[in-house]
Amino acid sequence: MRVNGVELCVETFGDPADPAVLLIHGACASMLWWESELCAAIAARGRFVIRYDNRDTGLSVSYPPGEPGYALSDLVLDAVGILDALGVGRAHVVGRSMSGAIALALGVDHADRVLSLTFVATTTGDPDLPPMTEAFLEASGAQASSDVESIVSVLRAYAGTSPYFDEEAVRLLAVQDVARTVNVASAMTNHFRMEFDAPSGGGFGDIVAPTLVVHGSLDPVYPLEHGEALRDAVPGASLLVLDSVGHDLPRPVWPEFVDALMEHTA
Repeated sequence: MRVNGVELCVETFGDPADPAVLLIHGACASMLWWESELCAAIAARGRFVIRYDNRDTGLSVSYPPGEPGYALSDLVLDAVGILDALGVGRAHVVGRSMSGAIALALGVDHADRVLSLTFVATTTGDPDLPPMTEAFLEASGAQASSDVESIVSVLRAYAGTSPYFDEEAVRLLAVQDVARTVNVASAMTNHFRMEFDAPSGGGFGDIVAPTLVVHGSLDPVYPLEHGEALRDAVPGASLLVLDSVGHDLPRPVWPEFVDALMEHTA
């Protein structure tokens, strides 16, 4: 669909009459990484699930590698535009990793469109919080290309020491993702080059929507202290710690995650 002046690829699950859940993934990730089975499981519990390709991922608009023609504020308006196009007045917003920043901006600058917020594997950005683990930096830094095996290796690093990493399932998604992405090199680089110019109306302390923070106990990118800090930064927020989980949302914890999301969005 054409949204906010660009073309974005959007997919929905469930009944549009049910409360909407807008799933926004992080840097480099197309909507495929909100697995269709997970989306269907949420929809089966009475939610209208919306997933989409952010700019420079999947089938959505693409820009030259290293030259994103957008800032974070544009991605925020993309999310609002998708809700408009689907006739959704307010949604439960779920932001994952980098897209926690999009969820924050929606909650602060577009609070009238947000029923609740859920932050998955993200951070306040406080420089005093623990850094990425050395093991993660070493593993992810060794993979600079955008072929399937390099993507699998990077996602293995994101899982850290979690026992739940499913290499076969990740490789299958990576093959599908590379095959459908307009420009894989742009997808792997441009989100890290854009300007983070939102929100404009405040920060985490200004969020008024009910907020759930979901964080893996073994996250090597944003160690658990980041999730705890985020919970403390948002008034009234609660924290769900996923035991033995890294910087991902593996299938074995889907039931726990879906149950928590249903309770949070009731």
